[in-house]
Amino acid sequence: MNEAQKNALNELGAYLELKQPDAVISYDVSDHGELTIGVAPSEIVGFVEFLKNDRQCQFSSLIDITAVDYPSREKRFDVIYHFLSMYQNHRIRLRAQLREEEMIASVVSVHPSANWFEREVFDMFGILFSGHPDLRRILTDYGFRGHPLKKDFPTTGYTEVRYDEELKRVVYEPVNLVQEYRQFDFMSPWEGAEYILPGDEKKEAKG
Repeated sequence: MNEAQKNALNELGAYLELKQPDAVISYDVSDHGELTIGVAPSEIVGFVEFLKNDRQCQFSSLIDITAVDYPSREKRFDVIYHFLSMYQNHRIRLRAQLREEEMIASVVSVHPSANWFEREVFDMFGILFSGHPDLRRILTDYGFRGHPLKKDFPTTGYTEVRYDEELKRVVYEPVNLVQEYRQFDFMSPWEGAEYILPGDEKKEAKG
């Protein structure tokens, strides 16, 4: 990113801070050319609407909504929004910090494409979007327990699914891994493999 581009993003950040002081907590321009705005969760809908309609912004394309989990932090989650302005040739990232029990308002009323993005964040992290028209799981199965992208979710999960030939239907059973499947050799991607894989000879060479 050249100096002119960096200056343009800094000017945009300062403009947003001036025009939306209640919404903008902070802004930062990274060395690789990304503008990140820290946004107060209570102001997210109004701020997203401003970004879309203001003539100097025109962020009309919602690219993605995701989240990041920081379990040791008081405000555990960052909800992340990515927008593109094809009119101004700018990209912007919004970051709203939430406590685990907090909700954040849905932006579906401003960007209908947020519908499935918000459902995915709810499914993976358990974050609730108030005002969403149909907030239900989108990637995991009906009755799935937990939220897979939370850092405290066990890698083995809680249940396993298989097709039972006798019952002629899918059944859910608690995960019950015997200890022998928890041994890791830390050398190959196939943990516990008893045969030699390409590259494993490096272990002998080091010895």
